[in-house]
Amino acid sequence: MTDTHAARGGRPDRVSKAQWLAKALEELEDGGITAVRVERLAKALSVAKSGFYWHFDGLNDLHRHMLECWSREFTGVVTSNPDVLASEPRARLETTMKIVEEDNLARYDLAMRSWAKHDATVRAAVDKVMATRLDFIRRTFAELGFDGDDLDMRARLFACYEMWQAETFSDLSKRRRTRLRKLRLDLLVGA
Repeated sequence: MTDTHAARGGRPDRVSKAQWLAKALEELEDGGITAVRVERLAKALSVAKSGFYWHFDGLNDLHRHMLECWSREFTGVVTSNPDVLASEPRARLETTMKIVEEDNLARYDLAMRSWAKHDATVRAAVDKVMATRLDFIRRTFAELGFDGDDLDMRARLFACYEMWQAETFSDLSKRRRTRLRKLRLDLLVGA
């Protein structure tokens, strides 16, 4: 039993900020931003809603932290990763593909884009994350010698496929995904 559980009954008595954020992102994915409510989160976490205010000043503060978390944990984890950045360009692309797939880093992208349609602040944050991803990918393809439209096409194809494959091709087995990942990389960078 972790420290977030009471000794009796296994009910949580403390919930970390990370747990609140994870649950908020799940609610966003499942029901959109209107589903992200303090009462609903507290109930899902089996805690009193007063615990929410230990970590956040209110719903707007939670929203800001959700965007920051999404940017850091679902983009920065790759684009700012020293081990990924230190690798050769082809290996960097392959590692990026593996991390995005294995850690399901694109899982909240659709929910974020949907939220962004109704909120200019969120739209700016989503646009910034997408620009960061695309810039990272472009730089990597540029290191491989691509430029101009050839560079842009490869970077955009890579980004689109990695961001939408889990949602679009959910029927693929892990084995098939691995095979297709190698073929896709060969196609984009040259075998």
